[in-house]
Amino acid sequence: MTTENNRHSGERLWNAEYLKVLAANFSMSFAFFLLTPLLPLYLSENFNAAKDIIGIILSGYTVTALLVRPFSGYAVDSFPRKKVLLVCLFLYFIFFGGYLLAGTLMLFALVRTLHGGPFGAFTVANNTAAIDVLPPSRRNEGIGFYGLGNNVAMAIAPTVGICIYEYAHNFDILFWAAFLVAGLGLVVGGTVKIPPRPPVAGKRPLSLDRFFLLKGWLIGFNMAFFGYCYGVLSHYLAIYGKEVMGVTDGIGTFFMLFSIGLILSRLQGAKALRSGCLTRNAAEGVIISTGGYVLFVAWPGEIGYYVSALLIGLGNGHIWPAFLNMIVSVSSNNERGTATSTLLTSWDLGIGFGILFGGVAAEYFGYISAFWSAALFHAAGALLFFAATRKFFLRKTQQNNSNTDAPQSSAG
Repeated sequence: MTTENNRHSGERLWNAEYLKVLAANFSMSFAFFLLTPLLPLYLSENFNAAKDIIGIILSGYTVTALLVRPFSGYAVDSFPRKKVLLVCLFLYFIFFGGYLLAGTLMLFALVRTLHGGPFGAFTVANNTAAIDVLPPSRRNEGIGFYGLGNNVAMAIAPTVGICIYEYAHNFDILFWAAFLVAGLGLVVGGTVKIPPRPPVAGKRPLSLDRFFLLKGWLIGFNMAFFGYCYGVLSHYLAIYGKEVMGVTDGIGTFFMLFSIGLILSRLQGAKALRSGCLTRNAAEGVIISTGGYVLFVAWPGEIGYYVSALLIGLGNGHIWPAFLNMIVSVSSNNERGTATSTLLTSWDLGIGFGILFGGVAAEYFGYISAFWSAALFHAAGALLFFAATRKFFLRKTQQNNSNTDAPQSSAG
């Protein structure tokens, strides 16, 4: 036991390359979240777009990411990961400039839809880079902390974006800010040194499993339920707050509390992740987050509005690292990119349905109906986890004895 503890203490979690990956992830996430809550308002105010049209346009981003991610996983596992990461970073950065040039609704829809491609590819490449630069004994814990970059960006960026909107009423300033921050992420990400992978004996045949991790299908399917809920929340919260609750300044506070919940859960869950208690982390997350979504629509006052933000954040902060570690644990070393892309593809699929059907529900039945659908989908995802996904994961990890450098997981 002493030897094992000494080995773990000698393997640094916060190494230089991991910090660079975190910084690149934060920069790109900040650029993304700076715009996301306000794009429905931008389309409504600048182009007089209807609610269902807004939903269709914004869902195009997610649909493109969804289509690109399986191929991204294949590219990350088949080609030098540093080169793939650089290409993804550059394309993701350059498309932020496209928003400044989109003067018509059709052109904006085209830019937004195409932007989803490099976004989907970057998230797969950067997540896989984080896994590669982490020591095996600290991988569960490191993946949990990796999400903090997104969480801190999510806490700060919407507030900054809303402040710019409130005081300047100029969306061009927002687009320029996102463009410059994404450029910073490109510079930092370009300095990451990813360790070379040993060649895999024999060439794997081209098959569906190169693009989608079939042995982790239920984990991904379950994640799609939670993605639906976040798609509704992230894209319609600003316009819901303005039209239904009569608030705009409270939206930044909502995202701040949401992100505080995410950060607290990542810090609190770090020990459990380090111990390999993945299903326990996931179980806590799905229960807490389901309660948050139900509270959001069942108690439409300010107390319910803000308390639900904290609860949803706490829940998602447990769900994401647990599910990502679960799907990586059932994969082999040369399938990490595919495993990551499978989970993110499933998340994107859920978000896309959330944006699309959330917009349709809002147009014909009102925004409260859209958010009730999110609460029901999250409850269904929680039931699926306890009824099937947990057992599926434990069975697959017992079968996957070949993945010797993956930390041992437990039900906790």
